[in-house]
Amino acid sequence: MKLKARSLPVLVGILLLLQLIMPYEGWLILIVGLGGAWLLSFLWARSLKKSLRISRELRFSSAKVGDQILERFKLANPGWAEALWVTVKDHSNLPGYEGDKVTRVGNRAGKSWLKRNYCNTRGLYTFGPTTLSTGDPFGIYEVEVHSLASNNVLVLPPVVALPIIDIVSGERVGGGRQHAFSVERSVSSASIREYVPGDNPRSIHWSQSARRDELFVRIFDSKHSSDWWIILDMFEDVQEGKGETSTEEHGIVLAASLADRGWKFNRSVGLVAQGKGLTWLPPSLGQGQKWELMRSLALLKLGNSPLSEVLARTQSSLSQRTSVVLITSDVEGEWLDSLVSLIRRGISITALILDPVTFGGKKDASETLAKLSRLGVSNFRITPDLVAFPEFQKPQEEVSTATTALDKITLSGNHYGNGRWKELG
Repeated sequence: MKLKARSLPVLVGILLLLQLIMPYEGWLILIVGLGGAWLLSFLWARSLKKSLRISRELRFSSAKVGDQILERFKLANPGWAEALWVTVKDHSNLPGYEGDKVTRVGNRAGKSWLKRNYCNTRGLYTFGPTTLSTGDPFGIYEVEVHSLASNNVLVLPPVVALPIIDIVSGERVGGGRQHAFSVERSVSSASIREYVPGDNPRSIHWSQSARRDELFVRIFDSKHSSDWWIILDMFEDVQEGKGETSTEEHGIVLAASLADRGWKFNRSVGLVAQGKGLTWLPPSLGQGQKWELMRSLALLKLGNSPLSEVLARTQSSLSQRTSVVLITSDVEGEWLDSLVSLIRRGISITALILDPVTFGGKKDASETLAKLSRLGVSNFRITPDLVAFPEFQKPQEEVSTATTALDKITLSGNHYGNGRWKELG
């Protein structure tokens, strides 16, 4: 609580001195009027300082790029003094998210509103803290209430529909390209799953499809199923473009989408990426692996380790029946020498080359793709039009709901819709 009208105490003091030296009814009236306003403002501001509170509630602690974030703000004033104006200052760091608001809340009352925004950038973001600014009706005191409560929200990269990309299987060396998303038959089927475009129609489980009124396919046991190692190049010197149109973001979306597709076909998927730090996740199945891999992709930052160094550090951990998926925009070709030793060891390699010239750069990937073909490495040219990013809608206007009595607002343990809201403060 801060005194804004700093001249008021001086003026009242001068009037008191004049009244003592030269008693006059006019001085007395001014002293009573100004002193009374000063006292009332002090009590008003102190009531707001003690009573005014804000809470923020988020339904989820994680989201994906393209998802909508919905946050509920609740402003409460159980004191006797009305807040004629309250400025809500939001200190969240999610790009494009602004929770600032100017509103009014009565005495012993409250107000709540919803704020919507679309996540357009992966990463870890903080919602909060929040600062409330208000004051008394005369503008003599300024009151600030700081709510330090905050919560982290992890925005994961999107999983998008990809064009058909053949990942060479590690079970056969020299067998040519194989369809990444076909499942090899064994003696018996292990389970079923929903049909995905590109599945072999002969694998459709017709009886289950008819029973569930939806296409399902058999998943067959495969003794020769190979692990997928996704090696993502995060060397900052070879990246082109900015934001969604950058090779960095396209590479991360490719890695997330390929990993998701691999898990759907019962492949163990791992990730290697050298950014600010080393990300090393050996291939595995299960929800824990999925969460850890997606979380790692969400937090990845560009680093200063070229792909040739990453491949040199990775070689000893790759077994013969391994499928390596390289995602890079490095077309200088220095890392090609590291591939030769991998090929000699019988490791299957698929290279996804983000063509720099299509992302606004000057270097063309044609020569590197030709060299890969001569080495017998399955390769694909990736351009921006091949990866469909989520379409972002304009954030909707906030929805306000006011209450006239404090008992209509609950500051903890709230429910919204059918899900549990998480109390932030």
